Amino acid sequence: MLPKVFMAPSVLGVSLLLLFFTSVLQCKASPAYHKTASKQANLTKPALRLLSDYLFSNYKKDVRPVRNWRKTTNVAIDVMVYAILSVDEKNQVLTTYIWYRQHWIDEFLQWNPRDFDNITQMSVPTEAIWVPDILINEFVDVGKSPDIPYVYILHHGEVRNLKPVQVVTACSLDIYNFPFDVQNCSLTFTSWLHNIRDINISLWRTPEEVKHDKSVFMNQGEWELLHVLSQFREFSVGDSDFYAEMKFFVVIRRRPLFYAVSLLLPSIFLMVMDIVGFYLPPDSGERVSFKITLLLGYSVFLIIVSDTLPATAIGTPLIGVYFVVCMALLVISLTETILIVRLVHKQDLQPHVPDWVKRWVLERATILLCIQDRNTFCPVHTQSSDISGNMENNDSTAKLNHYSCESTRDFEGGASGTMTQPQGESSLVVESILQEIAAIRQFLEKRDEFRDIAREWLQVGYVLDVLLFRAYLVAVLAYSITLGTLWSIWQYA
Repeated sequence: MLPKVFMAPSVLGVSLLLLFFTSVLQCKASPAYHKTASKQANLTKPALRLLSDYLFSNYKKDVRPVRNWRKTTNVAIDVMVYAILSVDEKNQVLTTYIWYRQHWIDEFLQWNPRDFDNITQMSVPTEAIWVPDILINEFVDVGKSPDIPYVYILHHGEVRNLKPVQVVTACSLDIYNFPFDVQNCSLTFTSWLHNIRDINISLWRTPEEVKHDKSVFMNQGEWELLHVLSQFREFSVGDSDFYAEMKFFVVIRRRPLFYAVSLLLPSIFLMVMDIVGFYLPPDSGERVSFKITLLLGYSVFLIIVSDTLPATAIGTPLIGVYFVVCMALLVISLTETILIVRLVHKQDLQPHVPDWVKRWVLERATILLCIQDRNTFCPVHTQSSDISGNMENNDSTAKLNHYSCESTRDFEGGASGTMTQPQGESSLVVESILQEIAAIRQFLEKRDEFRDIAREWLQVGYVLDVLLFRAYLVAVLAYSITLGTLWSIWQYA
C-alpha cells in the first residue's frame, strides 16, 4: 500500500508541468504576444531605419510616383549662376558652374512625423527613388561636376534635389562688339521623354528673384553677370505631344579694361605718333624713315595681338577692322610722304610748275587752308624769258665788246700801221677771258633758273603736304570718334 500512495503525487506533478508548458506555448502563438514582442523590438531600432523600412518596403522607383496616373507631376526648378569658367568664341562653347535645384511631390514617400519620432525630413540615396529625366538641351560635353548621391525627402512627399553642375553648352556668341560685347546664352531644361501630361516644369522662385540673384556669383573674373532671365513655353515636335521647357537666359558682359590697355592704347599711341610725324620737314628724308619705322612697329604689334583677338569662321570683331584700317592709314600716310618728298627733291629734272597748278595750289589752296603767310606761297614769276633775253643780251654784249675790241685794234693798227707781237697775244688772252666770263655768267643764270623751279615745286609740296595732312587728320578723327561712340554705346547700353 505504501508505494501506491507515493505514486499518485508524482503523476499529478507531471500533469501540472505538462499543463504549464502547453499554456506557455499557446501564449507565444497568440497575435497579442507577437504584437508585444514587435513593439519591444521597435523600441530598440533607430527611428530613421524604421522610417526607411516603412517607406521603401514596397516602393517601386521604376514608375512615376502618382496614385492616379492622370495626375501630372510638377517639377519646380531653380538655377543660380556661381561662375563663368570659360567662353570659347572659336568653338562657340560656354562653360558655366551653376547651383541647380529641383523639387517634386512623390506620393509614395509620405509619413506621419508623430509615428517616427517627429522626423520631418530625411536624406535618401538618389538611386533609390524615382527622379525626373530633366536635361539641358544645349549640352555638348560632360562637365566635371561633383557627384551628390543623396536627396532630401519631406514628410508630405516633397523631394528636393540640390546639386552643383558644371555646364558645357553651345552658345551663339556674337563677337562683333569685342571687347565691349554682351553675350546672351540660354540653358533650356526639359524632360527628354515625358510630355507635358506626365511632367510639367515650373519655377521654384519668382522670375524677379531669379533675374536679380547674384548672391553666389564670383564677380572677380573677366565676365560680369548682368541678369538671368527665365521663360516657360510649350512646344511640340511635328504632330507629337506637347512638351514643357524652362529656358534661362544667362546675360553676361565682358570687362574691357584689360583689352583697352593692351590693344587699343598702343594702337592709339602709334597713330598719334604718325600724325606728329607730319610736322617733320617734308624736304628732309627723316620723315620717310620715321613713317616706315612706325609701319613696321604696327606690323609687329598686330602679330603680337593676333592671338588675343577672338576668331570665328562667321565674323570678325570690329576691333579687327579697326586695326586693318589703322594699318591702311599708315600706308596712306607713308605714300603721301613719299609723293611730297618726290616733289621737293630732284627738281633739276623737272619743268616749270604749270600755270593751273599755280592757280589751284599756290593761290586758291592757300586761301582754303587758311595759311596766314601766303606771301611765302605766292607763285614765283617765271624768269625764263627774262633769263633768255638776258642771255641773248649778254651774248650780244659780249660779241659787241669783242667786235669793239677788234675794231678798235684795227683802227689803232690802221692808224699806227704797225702792231707788235705782244699786243696780238694780249688780245687773244682778253678774248678768252671774256668767253670764260660769259660762260660763268650763263652758268649762274641757269643755276638761278633751277633754283626758281625748285622753289616753285617746294612751295607746291608744302601746300599739298598741309592739304593732305589735314585731310588725313580729319579721316583719323572721324574714324576714331565713330568707333569711340559705338563702343561707348555698347559699353553702357
